[in-house]
Amino acid sequence: MPEQRQAEDEPARGVIGAFGRQLKLLRTRAGMERAELGKRVGYSADTIASYEQGRRVPQPRFIDQADEVLDAGGVLLAMKGEVGRARYPAFFRDMARLEEEAVSLHVYGALAVPGLLQTEDYARAVFAMRRPLLDEATVEQRVSARLARQGILARSPLPTLSFVIEEAVLRRPLGGASTHRGQLEQILLHGQRRNVEIQVMPTSGTEHCGLGGPFTLIETRDGQRMAYVEVQRTSRLYNEREEVRDVEEQYGILRAQALTPRESMAFLEGLLGEK
Repeated sequence: MPEQRQAEDEPARGVIGAFGRQLKLLRTRAGMERAELGKRVGYSADTIASYEQGRRVPQPRFIDQADEVLDAGGVLLAMKGEVGRARYPAFFRDMARLEEEAVSLHVYGALAVPGLLQTEDYARAVFAMRRPLLDEATVEQRVSARLARQGILARSPLPTLSFVIEEAVLRRPLGGASTHRGQLEQILLHGQRRNVEIQVMPTSGTEHCGLGGPFTLIETRDGQRMAYVEVQRTSRLYNEREEVRDVEEQYGILRAQALTPRESMAFLEGLLGEK
């Protein structure tokens, strides 16, 4: 319900509002107009105003630059993590925090290319197709947040990442032919990373143990294992060992039923050859 979603978003709005007030205080203390600060960090005065008034979520790059230019001594940087998580819809914020701390992620993608592998154009197409419609500012905010998550792919130390993706997902040309081709190319590039394995679940397979829908398995630095399931803007995070073990068993069988990583790369190359 709209009232429930609004209540869930209140903490995020509070974080963004607090950041904006702190930013304005530091800018005023430094004797800068919005236009001057914007010029020095590469943003317009209108964008600075939006940040200060809590109408937009600041980008990580802006926070880094503003903290330095305003000689904030780390005050703005200290809020960077909370501000970053405020970019996500309420149901995903806990998962975003866990993802940042993960040493391994194992993802089953049944409906769309997993977010960690999406190109900017593909992600924008996904969010633009949401119903009820998202406004343009929200679409751009969600795209930015999704791309920011992809820093995990090259984080040091490297996490272990694996993906099982349905063939139908890879054949669906979301966003049009150009976007589709770019997305396939990006998946191939990520598949060449030493810490990433990608497998395709063929539509022709006569056995499939993942018919319950997409999920993600997470292991954190302290050895905690969890399973995240999301359907229709509703999510659940399982941390009871028995429940997580059930999902781990599903994923293990899914990987056995899917094409091998090498076969999957050849399959993707063949799809590109059809374009």
